[in-house]
Amino acid sequence: MVLGFLQNMGPWQLIICIVVIGLLFGGKKIPELARSLGKAKGEFKKGLVEGEKEEAKAEAEEPKELEKA
Repeated sequence: MVLGFLQNMGPWQLIICIVVIGLLFGGKKIPELARSLGKAKGEFKKGLVEGEKEEAKAEAEEPKELEKA
């Protein structure tokens, strides 16, 4: 789990973290920050899928090149 350290935190530590984040970023910035993180996550997943497709395509074309040689 990526956020495994959260399992060791108690409820008071989580409340303090949420309050500090709220004070640092403010009410307007938090939704914008969450939205941008969501978009970045989507773009990252999209890039992974495209990379896997390109890799599979390259592996499929590799035997054809060896037969021609």
